Amino acid sequence: MRSVTYSMGVSLDGYIVGPDGGIDWGVPDEEVFRLATDEVRGAAVHLLGRRLYETMLYWETADGDPSLGFPTDEFAAIWRRLPKVVFSTTLPAVQGNARLAAGGLTEEIARWKAEPGEGDIAIGGAALAAEAAASDLIDEYQARVHPVLLGGGTPFFPQHERRVDLEPVETRTLASGVLYLRYRVTR
Repeated sequence: MRSVTYSMGVSLDGYIVGPDGGIDWGVPDEEVFRLATDEVRGAAVHLLGRRLYETMLYWETADGDPSLGFPTDEFAAIWRRLPKVVFSTTLPAVQGNARLAAGGLTEEIARWKAEPGEGDIAIGGAALAAEAAASDLIDEYQARVHPVLLGGGTPFFPQHERRVDLEPVETRTLASGVLYLRYRVTR
């Protein structure tokens, strides 16, 4: 059965976006980018909220972007092929291999879990992940913890008042000082 994974870059104090809306603190180096590429490669589908979808539209045409200083073609190609489901009440249409969600998050996850095949059900975006966590739908948390304190912003971890026990799966320290943490939800 497919796992539901929530993965994002996060500051040491737990934020995915700073108080000013900035994400410049999380620009990946080549090693972090390779890790993100591997995560996307392991997904069967990516469920996104509107804001993350709009941010990720860049990758629909980002082949060979020299501004990062390392190859991005592989990620862009994987991202373009990956089915995406966008949860939005304000977007009239989406682009690429994406569709607007027809139902709720619980129904969409159940549909993908019932389909045969390999790959995780990836969730992106804090609000969507918070909804999934509140419904106990997340199976694994994957955090790329950056060595920075933001002091506020959008939290990585959902702010619901219930305990969630986790089992460590993997930890890695990358050359940039980023810590990669994977935890499975114990049920």
